[in-house]
Amino acid sequence: MKVLVIGGAGYIGSHVVKELMAKGHKVTVFDNLSSGLLQNLFKENDFIAGDILHPEDLDKAFERGFDAFIHLAAFKAAGESMIKPEKYSINNINGTINILNSAVNHGCLNMVFSSSAAVFGEPEYLPIDEAHPKNPENYYGFTKLKIEEFMKWYEQLKGLKFAALRYFNAAGYDPEGVLYGLERNPANLLPVIMETACGKRDKLKIFGNDYKTRDGTCIRDYVHVTDLAAAHVLALDYITKNKKSLTVNLGSEKGVTVTEMLEAARRITGKEIPADYVERRPGDPAELYATSKFARETLGWVPKYSDVDTLLESTWKAYKKYFNI
Repeated sequence: MKVLVIGGAGYIGSHVVKELMAKGHKVTVFDNLSSGLLQNLFKENDFIAGDILHPEDLDKAFERGFDAFIHLAAFKAAGESMIKPEKYSINNINGTINILNSAVNHGCLNMVFSSSAAVFGEPEYLPIDEAHPKNPENYYGFTKLKIEEFMKWYEQLKGLKFAALRYFNAAGYDPEGVLYGLERNPANLLPVIMETACGKRDKLKIFGNDYKTRDGTCIRDYVHVTDLAAAHVLALDYITKNKKSLTVNLGSEKGVTVTEMLEAARRITGKEIPADYVERRPGDPAELYATSKFARETLGWVPKYSDVDTLLESTWKAYKKYFNI
């Protein structure tokens, strides 16, 4: 298939592109490089420099004729979304509406969307499944939920078929070492741990150690980015073959505490990685992890790289290569 990957120069997007290429798809990347990197592009693919806030850029892209598109161009920092909701409204909501309008106007009616488990909010039960109530606690999660609703309306009114993939924390790097472009200004745990291990940060801050968990620190769900990339391609195959939309959770089905991740990182990197326990952040649930039972049954998706050691080893390898350590 000819596939347009919007946000394909980013961290997750570049891994999705690599997986699409491995499965024989012809890929074009559309990216404004605000967070994506030229380093993440493959010479085998066409690249369109464009912005989802400019409908004319999207029209020029979709005019090329694609069988499907994958949307990975939303802003994703939950904390920032609570301070700058206007930024997230404009990019995530307005930008997605621009994408949807351009796609349907050019007859591209197969869409895979990188959604988020942030649509659920505080868990009422664990692991979180697809039927869990949706009550986002941050504006980022709200925008992702709204996009899911937009897609359902476009399916009803325009014939769009979509797959929405919900997950918590993408982590790790390409196990083959081809992709190692680091995220700019990362806020997630693993990159922060690695920056501390590299000496780019003085200390890791662990927010709270008095939760009702096995070691007092928060439990979170981490899925290797290569496993997520495989899920995007499997979902694309599903909707195009079955002409049916799909919403699935992608989870490791078991959480890892912050302290467990830190101790494993110290073991794997051989670095001290200084850390301090500080006060809890408002709105941080003690535990968050999702089930992937439906994805396993429907897509045949089974994570291969989402164990703690592989997550950390592949990330450390990327950081060592990037910083020439």
